[in-house]
Amino acid sequence: MNAEELAALLDGREYSRITIGADEASMAGENGLVILIGYSDDNMDFHGAISDQVSCFDGGTAYLTSDGLLINKCDDNDCPYFEKLKEQAATIEAVWADEATPYAWRYKTDIPHATFEVIEGSEKYCQGIVFALADVKGNT
Repeated sequence: MNAEELAALLDGREYSRITIGADEASMAGENGLVILIGYSDDNMDFHGAISDQVSCFDGGTAYLTSDGLLINKCDDNDCPYFEKLKEQAATIEAVWADEATPYAWRYKTDIPHATFEVIEGSEKYCQGIVFALADVKGNT
């Protein structure tokens, strides 16, 4: 299964506490794929080859390598070592409720990906993405 096929399977999913089920997350992980959707008003929710959340209240950025999410192992947020790693990482920027699209959540990234829609009732809630972890390249 590739990113486009999985995105097609997820397209039109209704937003709920469990929008992405264990079967889809497992299938994604087995194929080296990552599913990203918005959750609540402040989280990027990763499923599959990455299983984690990144806070993005009022927008935000996730930093990735081909190994997964970049984690700050320093004791403070101003760590120069972590800042250097962030400069070299691929990024996914959360975009919250901009006027350019009908979505509450969508994402900007240079990582090759496929998109799908998550709806809430009759509204478009999120434009989720699916990407292969192997396609994550840094800014080296």
